[in-house]
Amino acid sequence: MKTTSTRAFQHAAVIAVGALLLTACGSSDDGAAGQAGPGSFEGRGPITYVAGKDTTGSVQPMLDRWNKLHPDEKVTFIQLPTDPDAQRQQMIQNAETKSDAYTVLSLDVVWTSEFAAHRWIDQLPEKRFPLGKMLKPVVETAKYRDGLYAVPASSDGGMLYYRTDLLKKAGVSEPPATWAQMKAACAKVKKLPEAKDMSCYAGQFQKYEGLTVNFAEAVNSAGGVVTDAAGKPDVDTPEAKKGLDFLVDSVKDRTIPKEGITYLEEDGRQAFQSGKLIFLRNWPYVYSLAGKSDIKGKYAVAPLPGLDSPGSSSLGGHNLALSSFAKNKATALDFMKFFSNEDNAATFLKDASLAPPYASLYDDKALIEQYPYLPVLKESILRAVPRPRVVSYGDVTSAVQQEAYAALSGSKSSDQALKDLQKALQKSDGQ
Repeated sequence: MKTTSTRAFQHAAVIAVGALLLTACGSSDDGAAGQAGPGSFEGRGPITYVAGKDTTGSVQPMLDRWNKLHPDEKVTFIQLPTDPDAQRQQMIQNAETKSDAYTVLSLDVVWTSEFAAHRWIDQLPEKRFPLGKMLKPVVETAKYRDGLYAVPASSDGGMLYYRTDLLKKAGVSEPPATWAQMKAACAKVKKLPEAKDMSCYAGQFQKYEGLTVNFAEAVNSAGGVVTDAAGKPDVDTPEAKKGLDFLVDSVKDRTIPKEGITYLEEDGRQAFQSGKLIFLRNWPYVYSLAGKSDIKGKYAVAPLPGLDSPGSSSLGGHNLALSSFAKNKATALDFMKFFSNEDNAATFLKDASLAPPYASLYDDKALIEQYPYLPVLKESILRAVPRPRVVSYGDVTSAVQQEAYAALSGSKSSDQALKDLQKALQKSDGQ
């Protein structure tokens, strides 16, 4: 759902179970058929690391550690915009010009197949990385056609942040498991004098990748899918409508504030930290930052709520990939192994609340005591619904954003938006 700031996206960072359009990837004209296995990785010297803006300040210190150990193979941090769509576009532009300016790419997990199919990134030697120690759903995001094309650096699962102090004072003993419970809790909290001007809930509803994530979570959490078991679009259903209606109705009744449809991850985080929101859907990176704000000690996390039971997150996170056009690939491979190792994953967890790919860190009692949200985060990741690993992901997410935003902004009804989305996805699927 996210660079650290974009989960989007994680993070940047959605649409369905299964692989929408993957059947179309089987033809020999998709640019990937017969793609060779991992080749040689030669050349040593300076490289670049390309990712979205680091809002946590945790990346450069890690790069400084590498640079101190490798003075002749230094890595330069190239920071792209916080918007994951803009990140993806700049990375594609670099690849299409076959520029060697970008070496190691921090890809939203959903981009791996697209970049691999177009041969913008290299297939990697699996034995070089400790994949067996990582959570299986996380490892799968780094693969395309059973080949490894990236290395998991962080995972991501959406969680519900809530104000523990206000819920307790309002007599709400447990965080909500359903949307109805969340709205009921808001009504109680807003009766408190200090909360009367607060809004209930926000997520990521601006027209960008975050909206694709939040739309899919709402649909999945209402029992719907955007694709069926065969990977075909199936979004024009009563279940999907219940999910979209939750969002649309929440905008209408101000459960989601009017400005909420302009929010990206950082907008929601800042609103929550400044006392404007009771509940917030966001990624784990928010946890450490909120702990440095005025609400320190006054918040906790829970699984995302759903229609009748706890909902499902979209699977987010970021993978490290090696540009096919880069120089000094031997250095790049060593850097990728360093950056993604278990010790550094623990450091990113401590410094930036980034979800680690390694299973052992979620079961470490000392870490759980220090980071009590870890069990919730692990559950979110294991129960998450993956976004489709597709070659034409840009077309798919663009269609979702277009129609979901039309419904949220009131220019289309939920019914019409879903019918139009079904047609758009069928077109992308070649139907």
